Amino acid sequence: MIILTLLAKKVYSGLKMNNQTILSKEKIMNLEAGEVKHVIKNVSNGFESFGEAYFSKIKLKYIKGWKKHKKMILNLVVPYGRVIFIVCVKDKNQENKFITYDLSDENNHRLTIPPDTWFAFKGLSDPFSLILNIASIVHDPDEVESMDINQIYFDWENIK
Repeated sequence: MIILTLLAKKVYSGLKMNNQTILSKEKIMNLEAGEVKHVIKNVSNGFESFGEAYFSKIKLKYIKGWKKHKKMILNLVVPYGRVIFIVCVKDKNQENKFITYDLSDENNHRLTIPPDTWFAFKGLSDPFSLILNIASIVHDPDEVESMDINQIYFDWENIK
C-alpha cells in the first residue's frame, strides 16, 4: 500500500502545478433568459486538442479512482452538483502530496489533469453530480491505469 501525505486544502485558480494540473475559473454570463457558463475554448489554458466529450454521473458519497492516463489530457467540469477531486503530485523533494479541488455548478471551475497524474474523486450532491470531460484523445482502455481506491491511503471520510 502506498501512503501519501495530506497537503493542506488549497484552491489553485488558473495556476499550473508542478505536474501541470490547472484549475481555471470560467466565465459566467447572467442573461435575462438565464445563465451561460463557459467551459473551454481552443485558446484556453490547458486545451491541447479535442478527442471526445462525455458526461458521467457520480452518486452521493461514492468514490471513483485511483486512475491515471498515459496520453489523455482531461478537462473536467461539474455542471450539476459538487465533486471533490484529489490529485496526487510530487513536491520538490519528490514526496507524494495531495491537492484537493472543489468543483461545482456554483463555482464553474475547469480542472485540467495532464497525463501521468493519479487522481480520484468523490460525489457530494444528492442524488448525484454530473461531470463533463472534454478529453484530448478518444478513450482507449490500453492508455489508462487504475488502482483500487484502498491502494493509496487517503482520508475520504473528512471530504464533505
